Amino acid sequence: MRLARVLALTLAGGALGAGCTESAATVEAQARRLAPEVRSAAPSGARRPLRVVVISDLNGAYGSHEYGEAVFAAVDRIGALRPDLVLSTGDMIAGQRAGLDYPGMWASFHAAVSDELFERGIPFAVTPGNHDASGYPAFTEERERYVREWSARRPDVEMVDGAGYPLRYAFRRGPALFVSLDATKVGPLSTDAMAWLDRVLANHPAPVRVVFGHVPLYPFTVGREREAIRDPALEALLTRHHVDLFVSGHHHAYYPGRRGELRLVSTACLGSGPRPLIGAGRESERSLLVLELDEGGVRSVEAFAGEAFDRRVDRRELPDHVGEGDERIDRDAPILTLR
Repeated sequence: MRLARVLALTLAGGALGAGCTESAATVEAQARRLAPEVRSAAPSGARRPLRVVVISDLNGAYGSHEYGEAVFAAVDRIGALRPDLVLSTGDMIAGQRAGLDYPGMWASFHAAVSDELFERGIPFAVTPGNHDASGYPAFTEERERYVREWSARRPDVEMVDGAGYPLRYAFRRGPALFVSLDATKVGPLSTDAMAWLDRVLANHPAPVRVVFGHVPLYPFTVGREREAIRDPALEALLTRHHVDLFVSGHHHAYYPGRRGELRLVSTACLGSGPRPLIGAGRESERSLLVLELDEGGVRSVEAFAGEAFDRRVDRRELPDHVGEGDERIDRDAPILTLR
């Protein structure tokens, strides 16, 4: 599979122009029980949780057709995990600059990632990033290319609001409603985008609600403190509609956070540019985010790192919070729902 993938990339590039009270030991043991690679089979007659893998920021240097070994290893690990769905929180190619070979970059991405997931029968749902489909006027052509690329690759899911696909849209998978935000710019969403999100969440009830987009609600990492949506009105909307998770990319670091009842999860990058979390002394590891959901809610939120992406990231080694004051995000405790 790896050899075939590398050959496909080569051909594509050439053809197209190149708070718990348990002890630490108990928490560790219980968290490992919920880790995907050791999860036991569901009891007879019970449905297993919906497993979702999230990948983000896979791109390299501007214009690159090549993907690092971490991307190939992540795709291999996804195949082993057999998830019900894969999400991308943006920056799949290295665009946002004039004169680049966009058809070639997209062909390389599809050969490395999209086609591999399709061959395995895994639905792949994307949201735009600033290097894929920036919403700023200077990048209109890139955005139009993004729409063309993904309009031909709609995921096999139940669309409940697909008119804006592949930018903003909503779909069901298992017990969950997933909502893609078109969040590629710094600052609050437009009035129209907020009204759309409000309608979608009001009109499509579900046991679990996951919103995913590229730019985070509040900052997570050093050097990107200004690159966030920073809108209390959006936070209030998500909280009012009982959104379980808001998953974002762009900041290139894993952090499982919480603000009241709302979980805010930042994903690490798989490509270039890992960053340190605010308050951390070292860069975040490249990792996959793995979610498990069922009718009762979110059962597990964990990241997996290492060369084979099979080592669970110990969240106790992450800062107890990032940001300060009105933008403080506390580290979320492991979700220990044992049945």
